[in-house]
Amino acid sequence: MSEKLKEKTWLSHYPKGIPTSLTYEEKPLHAFLEERAKSNPNMKALHFMGKELTYEEVYKQAKKLAAYLQQLGLEKGDRVSIMLPNSPQAVISYYGVLIAGGVVVQTNPLYQERELEYQIKDSDCKMIICLDLLFPRVLKVKETTSLEHVIVTGIKDYLPFPKNLLYPLVQKKQKTKVPKVNQTTEVHPWTMIMAKQSAELKYCQVDPKEDLALLQYTGGTTGFPKGVMLTHYNLVSNVQMCSNWLDEERETQDTVLGVLPFFHVYGMTTVMNYSVYTGSKMVLIPKFDVEDVLKTIEKQRPTIFPGAPTIYIALLNHPKLKQYDLSSIESCISGSAPLPSEIQEQFERETGGRLIEGYGLTESSPVTHANFLATGLVHGGIGVPWPDTDAKIIGTGLDDEVKQGDIGEIAVKGPQIMRGYWNNSEETEQVLKDGWLLTGDIGYMDENGCFYVIDRKKDMIIAGGYNIYPREVEDVLYEHEGIQETVVAGIPDPYRGETVKAYIVLKEGQHVDEKSLDEFCRERMAVYKVPKIYEFREELPKTAVGKILRRKLVEDERKKLNDVDDVSV
Repeated sequence: MSEKLKEKTWLSHYPKGIPTSLTYEEKPLHAFLEERAKSNPNMKALHFMGKELTYEEVYKQAKKLAAYLQQLGLEKGDRVSIMLPNSPQAVISYYGVLIAGGVVVQTNPLYQERELEYQIKDSDCKMIICLDLLFPRVLKVKETTSLEHVIVTGIKDYLPFPKNLLYPLVQKKQKTKVPKVNQTTEVHPWTMIMAKQSAELKYCQVDPKEDLALLQYTGGTTGFPKGVMLTHYNLVSNVQMCSNWLDEERETQDTVLGVLPFFHVYGMTTVMNYSVYTGSKMVLIPKFDVEDVLKTIEKQRPTIFPGAPTIYIALLNHPKLKQYDLSSIESCISGSAPLPSEIQEQFERETGGRLIEGYGLTESSPVTHANFLATGLVHGGIGVPWPDTDAKIIGTGLDDEVKQGDIGEIAVKGPQIMRGYWNNSEETEQVLKDGWLLTGDIGYMDENGCFYVIDRKKDMIIAGGYNIYPREVEDVLYEHEGIQETVVAGIPDPYRGETVKAYIVLKEGQHVDEKSLDEFCRERMAVYKVPKIYEFREELPKTAVGKILRRKLVEDERKKLNDVDDVSV
């Protein structure tokens, strides 16, 4: 640990049991799966819709896939796209690619052809592992990209009897057309690969600090998605930090609820990699459905539940919430978006567990900050930096560190910070400065070393010369008993430059109008921050991990404005 890091205020507040510095294991990420398979071969690794696999079974199948990928011509450093929902295949594919020496490119199953084509071309993937339902979409982009081989699997491939027999009937009833997949020299059914005798696996030497494990693409809400280069060491260090932060030594095995998608870096680290590193069992949920999640919690008794605010909000507002036993939940870290204090308090009352807010970015593997589980949430705060992670608030540049309590941009530094953006040195140079990552988030640090995020640098609203942070307005709106979800954005205004607009989803059975909301807000904040426009919606656009897409709403507003201008001309 550097002398400068030792001086950081937040370290004196670390609870006993959480080290301020760690010794990181310089191993490939997949080494931990092998260790679990050898030390506890019969320990349950995952649960999926009634099917369970042990660590030994997962490791053997990952090795079998790795050998097959090598047979197809995969060489060290080649990129392989994984386009799967949370499923045994997603876990096996991820570790199988790493064992073979490849680099994982996580691909959102919701991607349409244009998005998929861009990512495959940018990453120069040679192979893709996809769901059978997505096979036609993949085939359409195959001819225009670098893809040479497609491995196809289906949900039914890992369903237990009799679900595996009933599943096709369910798909037919739902009018879901499953394409027929025939084996060719370029198309490879998953079941065929797993039915083969294990091929000879060539050992691949990996340098954890230098070799990439993952190309994780950013959301692309402010432009084209960028491939974040994360090494084995980046990911191993972050999962070790996560394990030490939870600081939960127990004789029984933890069960981690896998609601967060693994194709998002947050779910990948806090559920999949964390479970393998600690020898926990992960309960996989391929698609978020509120009642399905509630039933799964009651039946599978998870102890750890990483999530996003929208996930917790959806559970709390389900009309049958009280019918389910959620008492197994002990620890939850919320990420991807600000956690309203009302949601945190209500969720803890319902479960008896602890729900704290954390913070991170794709570029940091992803976690850099979190609150302490022992002492709970600091209202509105993201907590303190994780072990060996430095952070500061800067003004005009990296050397311009502002005074305690002053607002500026959050900069972070640590072993989990990315190598840079794939084939994009210009963007890399803009955000990486002497090992520091400029996050683009605006915030401040208090006297205890606790950090607070006010908003994204690019989301700040400037209305009539005033700086307005959407999160501050959203926090007020969440205090209203009738509001389930809200997001605030700055939309174009010919007089003020921008004006404040609130998009609102009401709780079931609630009736709220603009006038009452305006009065509510005026009592709680300066008049220039009060929304001038309210739009009530059935739902808000979200990412796969549940983060509300503010930028999408702003883009829609600008498009509407342009359409009006075109008509007026």
